[in-house]
Amino acid sequence: MSPYHHGNLRTTLLAAAERSLRQHGADQLSLRELAREAGVSHAAPRRHFPDRQSLLDALAEVGFTRLDQELRATLTATGPEFGSRLHAAAAAYLRFATEDAALLELMFTRKHRKEADRIVAAAAAPFGLLHDLIAQGQEEGVLQAGDPQHVGIVLFATLQGIATLINGSLVAPELLDGIVKTAVDQFMRGSRRP
Repeated sequence: MSPYHHGNLRTTLLAAAERSLRQHGADQLSLRELAREAGVSHAAPRRHFPDRQSLLDALAEVGFTRLDQELRATLTATGPEFGSRLHAAAAAYLRFATEDAALLELMFTRKHRKEADRIVAAAAAPFGLLHDLIAQGQEEGVLQAGDPQHVGIVLFATLQGIATLINGSLVAPELLDGIVKTAVDQFMRGSRRP
């Protein structure tokens, strides 16, 4: 092994950890194996990740940051009309949830443990976008008034359910786009002001 001289080791380790997570799951992640893949000594990763738990936390944080970036880019590229924005955001979330299923599972698992302040802060950004989107629909009179969080939970539960069906091979991935459109249309109809 070469001595520690890698200029961007943290980023390299996180990218390798994400690949390993996709292929083998969180249980198989090993700092020693990641060091071998990065071509550094087995002790070098400890400069950035003192233990495996800190690596998993960093992966979860990066996942929420990427989810936020993807949702933000989608909403920026979509016009101001609420229905279009909601469809686009739902599709972007489900694309992330089905293409990076192991990462998404890790993100939510790590978020709900003690001392996960950085992960919770990273998660606040994408969920803040979705909260604001629901509030937009309420302000425009498309969705029922009330606590945007309660309305948003129904949408989020629907999206998570769809992701679970796709990731569990209970529904074919090629049906995803049609299912998302149907789910969002039904959500909007069911959430309209009386």
